Amino acid sequence: MIGHEDWQEDLFIPGNWAALIPDDHILKQVDRVLDFSWLAADVRDCYCSDGGRPSIPPEVALRLMIAGFFQQIVKDRQLMREAQVNLAIRWFARLRLDQAMPDHSSLTRIRQRWGAERFKRIFTHSVQCCLDAGLVSGEVIHVDGTLVRADVSWSSVVVQYAEQTLAENVDEGASSASPVLSQAGQPKKRSTTDPDASLATARKGQPMEPCFKQFTAVDSQAGIIVDVAVATGEADEGAQVFTQLERVAEVTGIAPTTLTADSRLGIASVYTGCEERQITAIIPPQRLTRRKHERIPACHFRYDPVHRVVTCPGRHCLYPSARNDRGWVYQGVPPICQACPLRAHCIAPSARVRVIVIVDGFAALLRARREKARGWDATTRACQRRHRGLVEGVHGEAKCQHGFRRALRRGLANFAMQSYLTATVINIKRLARGLFGQIAGDWRAKHRLLMRCGVINTVVVRKYTVVTTLPAIAMAA
Repeated sequence: MIGHEDWQEDLFIPGNWAALIPDDHILKQVDRVLDFSWLAADVRDCYCSDGGRPSIPPEVALRLMIAGFFQQIVKDRQLMREAQVNLAIRWFARLRLDQAMPDHSSLTRIRQRWGAERFKRIFTHSVQCCLDAGLVSGEVIHVDGTLVRADVSWSSVVVQYAEQTLAENVDEGASSASPVLSQAGQPKKRSTTDPDASLATARKGQPMEPCFKQFTAVDSQAGIIVDVAVATGEADEGAQVFTQLERVAEVTGIAPTTLTADSRLGIASVYTGCEERQITAIIPPQRLTRRKHERIPACHFRYDPVHRVVTCPGRHCLYPSARNDRGWVYQGVPPICQACPLRAHCIAPSARVRVIVIVDGFAALLRARREKARGWDATTRACQRRHRGLVEGVHGEAKCQHGFRRALRRGLANFAMQSYLTATVINIKRLARGLFGQIAGDWRAKHRLLMRCGVINTVVVRKYTVVTTLPAIAMAA
């Protein structure tokens, strides 16, 4: 009890600085697979070469952003305060102990100067690294969309009135006192602080919120994110899926052969597009809905695509009468419908004929419904279960571990930067853990980690013999 007498304020530490950071620290593992030597040349046109004050090295700025996402520190001001006292972040960002930290506003200016397109190239570079490491097959792709709450308050959400619509030449005859109507007949609401955000909800019964939407494509082999796209909350997932597949094929150089998605994409246009591209669609069809006045559901009507005729349960024919944005409208013959004995069970008392809408690509939708009704085989069911664990798991991981539950900044461009950085961080984490493992000397821990990352296909333990199937790059690691 003589006290602590060996304290000194000056810092003199002999040896390697990296020895102070544990080997199983995530930033130390990630540093082994990072290579941003190409970044300086890519962003050279964003800086002045013959004037101005010395800038922050581009790799240092990017490493700071990535370290913040790994530590779930998404705000720049909080990140700089943490990096000032965190040895791991300083070492990862290549900042000396006696070096002054950049101001938090510098990261904001750097993002604005680089733009979303350069962050997209950073994400594409991470996909290419995973592809070179053998973690991407490019054949089975899982796609899904998720809503992210916009960085706005409810007080900023107002009804969009007709003056704005007149300025956009949407409805020249609208009155200045009438609000703009959405497709559902309700006045549209927008946020005055972030007009790019729109009201949307993930499921029925949940209140609508101002949000953005991210579309994610994940490779089935190791859970690598191979494509990311952002849009407003009102965007349709079906209109994005084939554009995503084209980008995946362009990045990986491999045309996808299997597509999995949830029932939101179980529509005729998606099934038709998959058949045209010779892609196996493992997508549950949407459930049939019955309208209030329809006593006999539309699924009881048979469609003949060759003769373009719909046959009702009374064995009468319905013929195409008009076309809308969804497909062809079929209706029966008035004298036949009026005299039909099933009239009271088929149409409303005020209606004259039964009307059926056959959407474009209905034949492909019908084949998918029949296949699902007969029952999927074991391989198809396993692929669908893997879809839930991979792409939906990626969204949960991004929101719970990397601050993706809410948009950090306003505007679609800023949200795109956040999406690309989050996807890059997840890919780098998969690459680092898949190749090296958290515990370098323990082969059992390495095999367990490689199994969780999807790098190992099978592991059979018999006494002390381990039989594995590994890609060449993982075996070398």
